[in-house]
Amino acid sequence: MQFISLKNLIIRFKWRISFTFSLVVLESLLHILYPLLIGYAINDLLEKEYRGIIHLAVLGSLSLIIGTARRFYDTRIYSGIYCHIAPEMVESEYQKDSSVSKISARSSLLTEFVEFLENSMPQVIGAIISLVGIVTIIASLNLKVFFACISLLVLIFTIYALTGKLNFNLNAKYNAQLETQVEALGSKDIDIVKTYFNTLMKWNIKLSDLETVNYLIIWIGVIALFIFTPITIISSGVLKYGLVFSALMYVFEYIDIVISCPLYIQQLIRLKEITNRLAE
Repeated sequence: MQFISLKNLIIRFKWRISFTFSLVVLESLLHILYPLLIGYAINDLLEKEYRGIIHLAVLGSLSLIIGTARRFYDTRIYSGIYCHIAPEMVESEYQKDSSVSKISARSSLLTEFVEFLENSMPQVIGAIISLVGIVTIIASLNLKVFFACISLLVLIFTIYALTGKLNFNLNAKYNAQLETQVEALGSKDIDIVKTYFNTLMKWNIKLSDLETVNYLIIWIGVIALFIFTPITIISSGVLKYGLVFSALMYVFEYIDIVISCPLYIQQLIRLKEITNRLAE
């Protein structure tokens, strides 16, 4: 079996995946334009013109067509990838004389790679493109707000740099317990079954507690940015209502993307642990 990791899967199936990634990039670039065109549309409507609304409608139609086509394609591509790698993994575990419990658990863990590629990877790509585009536009509108936005991003990555090892170890404990599920259920001993689920939930609670603490710290930064942005933009003397609205929308969209970063970081940490586990 070829070594399974997120990087190797992307390389192995590069031609299939590259097409859907291209559609994600195009979709993300179009998405960045929404707040700006909404602002222009507001200004045009205030002057009783409809050019901005027409541009907005065209943008919406293109996004709808590209997004729908990509989702139809994604389901078929990633289902095919799973059908390739799952039997390979099972065959490899047979050769290592692994227990049925371990093979069953690892088959479930393997789906997380495919689900990440299908569901989370487009969001990660879109988030990166959107962050670059949004902070560039915010910088052109107000430098103080730009630096405040960058500070929030630095805060998030600092938190996960400090807690990453603990997060990895907790995932390892959780997955190790998960691999004993079939054996615990097969014992038909209710005390063993209770002990199994209690231990599994113990590691799940520890993971959740760590995420909750990180979430609390991050949202303190988010609230500070929420308060800082409108005060700074209004006091800067921007007079066009459309531009004020666009700037606020870009900051709110930036916050929406940034607060999703912890989810992606957590998934990548988990996939790293699963990669190490499958390589054992």
